[in-house]
Amino acid sequence: MPRLPTPLTLPQDRRAPRALRRRRRQEAATAWAFISPAVLVILGLSVLPVVWSLLLSFQANDLVTPSRWVGLDNYDALRQDPKFHQAVRNTVVYTVLYVPLSIALGLALALVLNRRIRFVGLYRTLFFVPFVISATAQGVLFSFVFDPEFGAANSVLHRLGISPQGFLTDPGQALLVLVVITVWSGTGLCTVIYLAALQDVQRSLVEAARLDGAGRLQILRHVTLPALTPVSVFLLLWQTIQALQVFDLVYVTTKGGPLGSTTVIVYFIWEQAFKEFTAGYGASAAYVLALALAVAAVVVRVVRRGRTPRTGDGRTPRTRGGRIPRTKRERTPRTKAAAS
Repeated sequence: MPRLPTPLTLPQDRRAPRALRRRRRQEAATAWAFISPAVLVILGLSVLPVVWSLLLSFQANDLVTPSRWVGLDNYDALRQDPKFHQAVRNTVVYTVLYVPLSIALGLALALVLNRRIRFVGLYRTLFFVPFVISATAQGVLFSFVFDPEFGAANSVLHRLGISPQGFLTDPGQALLVLVVITVWSGTGLCTVIYLAALQDVQRSLVEAARLDGAGRLQILRHVTLPALTPVSVFLLLWQTIQALQVFDLVYVTTKGGPLGSTTVIVYFIWEQAFKEFTAGYGASAAYVLALALAVAAVVVRVVRRGRTPRTGDGRTPRTRGGRIPRTKRERTPRTKAAAS
């Protein structure tokens, strides 16, 4: 048997690795030249202020005279400050009321607007328009609407035979009125996101549930809502962050009053830093808020993982997750025609 010819190999060029390394360095330099403006903006507007405010929270600083290191004294003062406690309480009440209401109303509107009805495009636009309006414009608008003397709200109540209300000037009503305003504006985002998510619900699952005798409520509970779980978790986290960071609406409408009934954490931070000129104290409050946001994100993530069933090998089971409970129609013997 003849031997196969030995393949010919060209001598390795020693300059090739150097040229390749040189080309890679040139490409990296070009890439950094393009992204360096964005990197500088990110460093200058986010990273450096975060680090500087962290250092500021351990100092006594009035933004004018040289600062003085005080350690944890600012955080200890926050623990004993009744105004800060009131701001935290107002923020928690505002968040607890606003987040579930906006998500529930958004889901209800999305379920209604997901049907084929006349002028559905117009209705979807009208519900989303309030979200586009800035919080400053909303504050100015509703300051006139809820004016205790000349507002449209008291005018309507007067025609209904109800005594006029204080609304934004009443310590017992001001925070609730702010919740109503933000629900009016924030529900549009939840509606649009839920509408987009409803388009991805598999029609085959809905049709299979109907063939098995499931009603509308059972389909909503066992098919639609489980499919919307990732979107609901996202909206829960997003709306919670937005509620904890509310500021501009409070600043335009009530200025934290009356009697501090609408002073939220962010407005408290602004007030301490730029009104009372205690920047270090305000920075410590800001980091307490940042810690609260981080805890909220972790809790939502843990709850989401805890609700996802797992098998022994860590995978999500396919036979248990989305099964629909048997109805009375399913328990009865099926005919051959129904089975086919």
